[in-house]
Amino acid sequence: MKIAFAADHAGVDLKNTLLADARNSGHEVLDLGGNDPRAADDYPDFAALAASALRDGRAERAIVVCGSGVGVTVAANKHAGVRAGLCHDTYSAHQGVEHDDMNVLCLGSRIIGSELAREIARAFLAAKFTNEERHLRRLAKVNALDGR
Repeated sequence: MKIAFAADHAGVDLKNTLLADARNSGHEVLDLGGNDPRAADDYPDFAALAASALRDGRAERAIVVCGSGVGVTVAANKHAGVRAGLCHDTYSAHQGVEHDDMNVLCLGSRIIGSELAREIARAFLAAKFTNEERHLRRLAKVNALDGR
């Protein structure tokens, strides 16, 4: 699977850990930055880069990290076609994909440790949308919101 990774200054170290794990698991990775934990950068810019990678087909899913995870979640969900979820547990990470076709995992580097983040990312990447009628019906309603 092609996965885009992006993070502001607060999420650089965790992003790099997760990117290496995904690469070692055989995924094709796209590093969209940031790369400097001391940079004066802004999380909406990295959420936009991830959304662009999804929209352009350069990635099938994305993982975006900031300090709390809240900022990148809010910013990512402003982009049409993005279904971003803030997940700090493995259940939400796989269930978000299985039921809601979540395509962006958002994490807070100041909220969870790297080992839990690695487990969450693995759950997100291993999950598949179920295509059950009830989930398709709900997803169609969510997608219709993009046009409002």
